[in-house]
Amino acid sequence: MPSQPEPSPPESRQPDPQRRSERSRRAILDATLDLCAEHGYGPVTVEAIAARAGVSKKTIYRWWPSKGAVVLEALHEAADPVSGFPDTGDLRADLLTQMEALLRGLLGSPRFGRALIGLIADTHHNVELAHGLQTVLFQPRIDDGRARLAKAREAGQISPDADLDLAMELLYGPVYYRLLLHQGDLHGGTELESLVDHALRALAP
Repeated sequence: MPSQPEPSPPESRQPDPQRRSERSRRAILDATLDLCAEHGYGPVTVEAIAARAGVSKKTIYRWWPSKGAVVLEALHEAADPVSGFPDTGDLRADLLTQMEALLRGLLGSPRFGRALIGLIADTHHNVELAHGLQTVLFQPRIDDGRARLAKAREAGQISPDADLDLAMELLYGPVYYRLLLHQGDLHGGTELESLVDHALRALAP
C-alpha cells in the first residue's frame, strides 16, 4: 500500500490572503482611531495611518478613497455594539439604556468622539463623504430608533400623531449640539434622564 504524503509543516504552507487582508484592514482601522485620539482628525494623514498600521499607503488607497472613508468605516464598526435599541416594553428605560451606551461607548470616548467631530467637519467639503456619513453611519441607527418609537406609538405610549422624525431630533439633537459646539459632554444619570423626560412629555398621548 503506497504511503500517504505527510502534511506540509505550518511554516511551509502558503499564507491565507483573506486572513492577511483582514489583519491589515483591522490594523488600519485601529491605527486610524488611535491617531485621531492622539492628534485630532485634521493632522492625521494616510501616510501616518500606513506607518502606524505597518502597511503601505498603496494598500490603504486600494481599499478606501480617502482618510475620511477609513474613519467612517472605523466608526461604523465601533458603533455597532453600542447603538442598538433594546425593547423591553418600557420606552423610557430603553431610551436611557441606548443613549447611555452611545454616550459612554462612542461619543464619550476620545478615541471615537474626536474622529467623529473631524469627520463631520470634513463632510462640508466632500459631498461623497457626506453621503456616506448619512447612509452608512447615521441612517441605519436613525431607522432603528424610529422603529422603536413607532412600536411605542402603536402601544399607546406616545401620541398617535407624534412625528417620529422630530422625536428623534428632540432626543438626539442636544447630544450632537454639545459634541459639535464644544458645550461639554452630556453626562448620563440625572442629566440624561431630564433630557429623555422632557422629550417624552412633548410626545405624550
